[in-house]
Amino acid sequence: MKQLAYSALLAVSLALTPLAQADEQKDKSPNPYPEEKTVVTEHSTKVGGDTIKYKATTGNSFVYNDKNEVIGSIFFTAYTKKGANPKKRPITFAYNGGPGSASVWLHMGALGPKRVEIDKEGFPLKPPFNMIDNEYSLLDLTDIVFIDPVGTGYSRAHDKGSDKDFHGVWEDISTVSEFIRLYMTRNERWSSPKFLVGESYGTTRSAGIAYHMGQNHGVYFNGIMLISSVLDFRLDDFNDQNGVLAPITMLPSYTAAAWYHKKLNATLSNDLQGSIQQAKEFAMNDYALALLQGDELEPRRKLAIAERVADFTGLSVDLVLEKDLRITLNDFLHNIKRDEGETVGRLDSRFTTPELDAMNKRGYRDPSYMAIHGTYTETLMTYLSKELNYKSDLPYHILGGGVKSWNYEDFNRQSNDISDKLTAAMLRNPDMQVYVGNGYYDFATPFFATEYTFSHMGLPKELKDNVHMSYYESGHMMYIREHDLIKLKKDLTEFFKKSL
Repeated sequence: MKQLAYSALLAVSLALTPLAQADEQKDKSPNPYPEEKTVVTEHSTKVGGDTIKYKATTGNSFVYNDKNEVIGSIFFTAYTKKGANPKKRPITFAYNGGPGSASVWLHMGALGPKRVEIDKEGFPLKPPFNMIDNEYSLLDLTDIVFIDPVGTGYSRAHDKGSDKDFHGVWEDISTVSEFIRLYMTRNERWSSPKFLVGESYGTTRSAGIAYHMGQNHGVYFNGIMLISSVLDFRLDDFNDQNGVLAPITMLPSYTAAAWYHKKLNATLSNDLQGSIQQAKEFAMNDYALALLQGDELEPRRKLAIAERVADFTGLSVDLVLEKDLRITLNDFLHNIKRDEGETVGRLDSRFTTPELDAMNKRGYRDPSYMAIHGTYTETLMTYLSKELNYKSDLPYHILGGGVKSWNYEDFNRQSNDISDKLTAAMLRNPDMQVYVGNGYYDFATPFFATEYTFSHMGLPKELKDNVHMSYYESGHMMYIREHDLIKLKKDLTEFFKKSL
C-alpha cells in the first residue's frame, strides 16, 4: 500500500512534464463503447419451489464526471422480476472485490439465477464445465444488479477518462455510487427498498458507498451484506514488525485449517468450534501479551508461548521460535503440510496443491483460486453469449488484468480503516441492517479480524443489534460448498425479513 501511495505522489509531481503527458496518452485505450447499449432477454426459473419470471438486462452504462463528460463505461447484468411493484420490490446492487475482480463469483456462485456446477464440497469437476439453475438465488427476495467496476469484466475507462479516475479507494466508491444513482434514476427505483452486497474488497466498497451516498445523495439503504469482510487493512499487515494485530487475529484461522487437516495437538478440543474458541482465548490473552512484550519477553516464557502457538497451528516449535512467535500467512501456507509435499489455499485452506514453489520464491499458486478460475470463466462466457445474447470481442477481466495499480493515498492517511465510515453511515441511517458472512477456512479475510473490527467500531448498543454475524465451514467463497450455499440463502432470507 505504501508503495502504491508513493507511486501516486510521484505521478502527481510529474503530471506537467511532456513524458507524463505522453504516458497518459499511451494509457488511453480506444473507446470500445461509442454508445450505451443493452440487451434484454426474458426467462423463468424456480427458486424455493416457486416459478419466477424475470427480465435480464445486460449492457453498459456511461459514467460521467462533474462536467457531465463521459469518462468510462460500467458493464452490468440486471435481473428484475416481471410484474412486480417497484415500490415494494427490493433492489440489490452486487459486486465482488479485488480490487480488480468482476462480479462473476457472486453472480454465478451464489445470487444469480444460474450457477456453476461443481461438487458438493466446492471442488471442480472436469472440463468442459456446466451451469445449472440456482434454486438458492436471491431472485425470490429482490431484483439484483451485478456491477463490474471499471477495469473488471467488460468495463473500461474511455473518452475523457483514464484508469486513474476509477482505480483508487475513493475514486472507486464515487464512480460505482454514480452508477447506482443513475440506474435508480433511469429505472425509477428510488422508492424501492435498497440493498448492497459486496464480497472481499467489495465490503470495503459497500461501507464507502453507504457513507458516500447517504451523505451526498440522501440514499439510505435498508441493508448491506458483507461477505468475507475486510474494513480495517491494518489487520492483514504482517510487514509491520512492530504490529501485533495481524498475527493475533489470524491465529484462529490457522487453528481452523490445522483442525481440518488433522494437524492440531491432541490436547485441544476435538471439534472445530471448540478448537477455534480455545485459539481465540489464547490469542487475546497470553499470545497478545507476549507479542506486546517483544524482546523483553523472558526466554522461558517465550518457549512456553511458542509451544502453545505450535499446538494451535500444527507447526513445529522450532519454526515458531525462528519466526519470533510471529507466523505470517506465507509461513503457514507452505509449512502446515510440507511433510506431505503440499501447500494449502489462501482463499480456502481446504484446497491443496503440490509444494513446487520454494517458500521464499515468488509465484505462490493458490490452489483454491486455481480450482475455480477456469470453471467460472468458461461458464460465464458461455452464459453471457448463449443465454443472455450479449456478444463482445473484448477480454472479460475476471480478476486482475484490467487493474494495474490502486490509489490508496487518502486511505493511508485515514489509517487504512474504513470501518469508521460504516459507523457514520449507521448513525445517519439507524434502521440500516448489516449482515456479515465469514468462512472459517478463509485466510484472505480472516473471521477473527472481522470480529475484532466490529468490536472496535464504537457502535451504541442499539446499533450493535443491527449487525448480524454468520459463519460457514468453507472459505472466502463459502457458497461454493453446497451446504453453505443453502445456509447462506437461509441466513440472507432472515436478514431481508429483519431489514424490511
